[in-house]
Amino acid sequence: MYDLFDVKTENAQNENKPLADRMRPTSIREFLGQNHICEEGSLLRRAILLDKLGSCIFWGPPGSGKTTLANIIANSTSGNFVKLNAVSSGVADVKKTIEDAKENLKLYGKKTYLLLDECHRFSKTQSDSLLPAIEQGTIIFIGSTTENPYASLTPAIVSRCRVFEFKRLDVETIKKALYSAINDKVRGYGELDIDIEPAAIEHIAVMSGGDLRTAYNALELAVLTTPPGSDGKTKITLKDAEQSIQRKALSYDENSYYDMLSAFCKSLRGSDSDAALYYAHRLISGGCDPLLVFRRLIAHSAEDVGMADPNALVVATSALTAFLNIGYPEGLLPLSEAIIYVCEAPKSNSVVIAMNEAKRAAESAADDTVPMHLRNAVFADSDAKALSRGYKYPHDYGGYVEQQYLPDSLKGSVFYRPKDIGFEKTVKNIREEKGKND
Repeated sequence: MYDLFDVKTENAQNENKPLADRMRPTSIREFLGQNHICEEGSLLRRAILLDKLGSCIFWGPPGSGKTTLANIIANSTSGNFVKLNAVSSGVADVKKTIEDAKENLKLYGKKTYLLLDECHRFSKTQSDSLLPAIEQGTIIFIGSTTENPYASLTPAIVSRCRVFEFKRLDVETIKKALYSAINDKVRGYGELDIDIEPAAIEHIAVMSGGDLRTAYNALELAVLTTPPGSDGKTKITLKDAEQSIQRKALSYDENSYYDMLSAFCKSLRGSDSDAALYYAHRLISGGCDPLLVFRRLIAHSAEDVGMADPNALVVATSALTAFLNIGYPEGLLPLSEAIIYVCEAPKSNSVVIAMNEAKRAAESAADDTVPMHLRNAVFADSDAKALSRGYKYPHDYGGYVEQQYLPDSLKGSVFYRPKDIGFEKTVKNIREEKGKND
């Protein structure tokens, strides 16, 4: 029965929904972005239009359209559509969905789509409860995740799904969506007389960092907090846009975090100070603790520069001391200086090679008895004391004298081999004079 009050309630609810929710596309033709997987004639688009989609996983950053596309599938399918969240749903919810799906398939011939948001949060037990239903075709699984499914999901689930990777939306796509929201008379602000500067739209699109939800939220805030002028127009300037989205959306998921950290380390090793600086400050701006960046920097000053320029380690640790004393944000100055120094310094991994070889020798040497002339004579018996007198005190010989230091089983072993790089050239020449580089 038609009820006027129900209609009014529904309209009020729609008006109170956030702009990002109101502007969600309802058909594949309205969907913006992800042309690499959703373009005309693509496998995914054909499968959605023909209602032939199989189990799949949507993987990508926030605001890229994963949930939106899943909702489009829900609107276009003739089957049932169930939505669960991996955080709030358990095995019991999954089992009930599967049982209902079996009944619908048996009685009405209707298939069931199961959208699982944040599917990377599903435990192995929860995932195992889904496997038989996916294999038998009882349900069509659609997982949505910001984490790399190959690392965060059980291999059994991933192997039974087609993985579609979503990418951050480009600036032009976001601008198109914002203009659409301004002009849409049903879901957007088409009923208002909005005059927005192109520079304001550009700023929101750029600063949203490829996240359409962030862009919609910024536009909504700008519109709702800007009163109409005497002419009835709501004029939104660049300043308004800057205040509505004060800083770029720089958050990242766990995989992106480790990717950026890896890129930072490889940029240090590769002597690209521009890239290393970028990744360091991208990490910190996104919420990474600067001390973690310092930790990697100090490690690489020894691992990748090492004896080619021993001052790299001094500069890196001094920068950490400065940061701990003066704090954020001024402490980022010595950090940046140290990053540049480590990057531009000559590179040698001879220290890490020597360390690893010495560790292997320490763990595998059959007999590592300390030579008699190196033993602690204070606690030795009279015979040992007599033998320990064979120790040659280097300073009595001008600072260096040749004698055996390694155990007999490792006599003659060479772990550290300096290279012809930076300060190591000097070290190599000194060792050659001593006959130690053989």
